[in-house]
Amino acid sequence: MTAEAQLRETVCELARSIYDRGLTHGASGNISVRMPDGGLLVTPTGSSFGRLDPARLSRLDAAGTLVEGDKPTKEMPLHRAFYETRSTAGAVVHLHSTHSVALSMLPGIDPDNMLPPLTAYSIMRLGKVQLLPYFLPGDAATGDAIRGLAGRRSAVMLANHGPVVAGKDLEAAVYAVEELEETARLALLTRGLQPRQLTPEQIAGVVTAFDVEWS
Repeated sequence: MTAEAQLRETVCELARSIYDRGLTHGASGNISVRMPDGGLLVTPTGSSFGRLDPARLSRLDAAGTLVEGDKPTKEMPLHRAFYETRSTAGAVVHLHSTHSVALSMLPGIDPDNMLPPLTAYSIMRLGKVQLLPYFLPGDAATGDAIRGLAGRRSAVMLANHGPVVAGKDLEAAVYAVEELEETARLALLTRGLQPRQLTPEQIAGVVTAFDVEWS
């Protein structure tokens, strides 16, 4: 099996795992992975994470032209924006995960860092998560908003829509977006209960120990 064939299988395998655990639903969510030639392997528009066909994934060249497979997701503007602004990005995952979306709708959320510091792992895997305004799905303005961050965030939350996370590779991006959803779930479960959060000193310790982007 070639490296690309294996990657196609891995995209479908991880997408199915995400779908089976209810982290995205119906035909929602999309994944892209950077290829060695600078092109992208992308989940097709209107496809379900539960029924992806490795042979039908969208293959784009370095110029963004579709060269093989089905038409790519309409959310390509947000994927391209991450690749353009973060040289370390090897994959991007966008979900409509329930708890993350719910948290984005509530008042009193810090747009510069929407997740409360409840565990070390959300800090390690995500850094600060920027809450962006609502955009129409597929709107090129979403990409412009991500570019406006100038690569300072590996994860953003689109208000009333869903999280988008970039990682050094596909597994890293999937693990990070799962951590975002789990932290959002914890935040909702403990909201109004005055949970014990990590102190500034504890946060600094995590940032230093794991070389986290935290600015």
